[in-house]
Amino acid sequence: MGPRRSDSSQSSILGSDEGDVESQDSKIEKANGKKGFKVDARVISDATIGLSDGLTVPFALTAGLSALGNTKVVIYGGFAELIAGAISMGLGGYLGAKSEAASYQAQRDEAQERIATNPQAVMADITEVFEQYKLPKHTMEDLTRHLTDSPKLVDFVMQFQHCAEEPPSSRALTSAITIALGYFLGGLLPLVPYFCVGRNQVYEGLYISIGVMVIALFIFGYVKTCVVVGWDGGRNIRAGCYGGVQMVIVGSAAAGAAMGLVRLFNHDEGGAGA
Repeated sequence: MGPRRSDSSQSSILGSDEGDVESQDSKIEKANGKKGFKVDARVISDATIGLSDGLTVPFALTAGLSALGNTKVVIYGGFAELIAGAISMGLGGYLGAKSEAASYQAQRDEAQERIATNPQAVMADITEVFEQYKLPKHTMEDLTRHLTDSPKLVDFVMQFQHCAEEPPSSRALTSAITIALGYFLGGLLPLVPYFCVGRNQVYEGLYISIGVMVIALFIFGYVKTCVVVGWDGGRNIRAGCYGGVQMVIVGSAAAGAAMGLVRLFNHDEGGAGA
């Protein structure tokens, strides 16, 4: 009877251990499921670049063109700048990402050549990387020896020595589309009010556009700042408000300067014609 009780107790212990393992696995799966889909930080950065320029440059242009007193001029001129600016910004993002990929490949080729021609120097570099972690000498030697014989050595050198990660093959196209789309959507906001007014009601459209853009610029500046510093706490909220006010000041200054210059040139032409 005694041994049977022992077997049953052992089986119950094993069963409980298996249950614990399964529960741990289910917890891990649930935790991974909660993480959900994450947007690439580079996409957020590109969208920020596009929106930042899109919310200021077209707004300044449409405000300046409104000084001519014709809604159609504002709409046509605004759309022309919007399309040209989106294409230009997108091409800039595309070429920048291509240059980044070319730079990474050149650096990787250089690392591969160094591994082939001077392995002793590469081993010294690997040892230097591990030294900062205060690893035991025999552990460091084993790691260095293993990496030296590994086909992944060049990946290790690029990531830990040069702090460079291989950019995705689709980054150039993604960057171009993200920046161009951000610019276009941001620049479309100040144009929308002019579609809602008559041909000779350009100043009504301007006032509505200013109101829309003040709100949009403040929200953009607030969100952009809080993404960096955080959302909770009075200090972060104040920093977000400060970032929003900064964006409003920059956009307003650009719009005011554009409108003043157009008025000045238009006045000079009127004086010359007289």
